[in-house]
Amino acid sequence: MIADTPYARMLGIASIASEPGTVGLMMPATTQLEGRQGFLYGGVIASLLELACLEAITQERDSDGPRPRPINISFDFLRGGLMVETFAQARLSRVGRHVVNADAICWQADRDRPIATGRMHLLLDQGRGR
Repeated sequence: MIADTPYARMLGIASIASEPGTVGLMMPATTQLEGRQGFLYGGVIASLLELACLEAITQERDSDGPRPRPINISFDFLRGGLMVETFAQARLSRVGRHVVNADAICWQADRDRPIATGRMHLLLDQGRGR
């Protein structure tokens, strides 16, 4: 999914090896992603978390069908993201018949010092032509 998403390609996001049951992404720092001087723009960090959740769902469903539709998404920004490589890891916390819940964490040099976290709830396509 990441390779097919123009926004992810523009950000330079790539899949990386991750723990079993999770998805890992890496985003290089470029001057285009800078918000206030020396820090990543918060929207870019949020996008990395959202894309990690979507990638986790895509890998779980392993289908070419329509992507699930977001119900809601929330982010907690814990510290400023510096202009260095940034990583995100997502996992599905619940997969129901109609709704999927995903959690993600974002860090830079030290995974134990996250810069942001996110939660996403998505509605699965029910195949009823909605």
